[in-house]
Amino acid sequence: MTPLKPRALGRTGLVVSPIAIGGAPFGYAHRAGNWDPYSEEGQRSIVATLHHGLDRGINYIDTAPLYGNGHSETLIGEVMRTRRAECVLASKVWFELDADGAVASVRESLRRLRTDRIDIVQLHGRMYTDSERAHILGANGPLAGLRRLRKEGGIGFIGLTTEEPWTAIPFLDEPDIDVYQIAYNLIYQAAARHFLIAASKAGAGVVTMRTMTSGVLPLTLHYLAPEWAAARDPYEVGLRFVLSDSRIHSGLIGMRSAAEIDRNVDIAANWQPPVDFATLPRLTIDVYRADDAL
Repeated sequence: MTPLKPRALGRTGLVVSPIAIGGAPFGYAHRAGNWDPYSEEGQRSIVATLHHGLDRGINYIDTAPLYGNGHSETLIGEVMRTRRAECVLASKVWFELDADGAVASVRESLRRLRTDRIDIVQLHGRMYTDSERAHILGANGPLAGLRRLRKEGGIGFIGLTTEEPWTAIPFLDEPDIDVYQIAYNLIYQAAARHFLIAASKAGAGVVTMRTMTSGVLPLTLHYLAPEWAAARDPYEVGLRFVLSDSRIHSGLIGMRSAAEIDRNVDIAANWQPPVDFATLPRLTIDVYRADDAL
């Protein structure tokens, strides 16, 4: 089997696999998909999936207290009891908390994850207004609490998550925030026009959420172009897209079974991008110029 080729996570010095296990599915039931992470079978499946992911070379695991009110962290903690040294572990704190609230939240995460250190703790938000940014960066905001924990040794690096990458651009001037988790995928490429350019210049670590479009792409094709899926696996195309951008260091994917681990690892390990998508033109006139140069 071809091994995964690790990538440097920006300026952090951490080295991560190009795909990561996203912990959100471990906290939410999906009855239509016959998925229940609260059942005994579901919990056994999650623990086995995490072990298999580590065995196959995935070394980045991301979770949050919000996922099932700590259930995701608790299940990941079952694996961390024996394999903590094998992975980069990331969790989150809700961005509206104050400094003390952030500290208390992380300490609860440490307990559930059965570890004394979380490598990356991210401010967990969707998009940020000016007032919300002022709160986060303020003297009693959650960033102050994370700085305190970092000084104590409970966390390694500080990050930030966002559904709207352009609202995270101002945070790139904050030297204490090293890792950014952004929505970026085949059908939502806005970050390529602005955030990814700025983040690359800043040396920030970049991880994608919604890497596989959260199921939106296959649903769209189901209604509009079902023949496409018959000709080419849209899932594989979607993952190849994210893997082909050098500014992306790891893509989060929700994986619920060993089979899903194998599918994603096999795609990531065997894909050699023909071009770095960081260099692709994004505006009409630049596309024309690129075509004319061929």
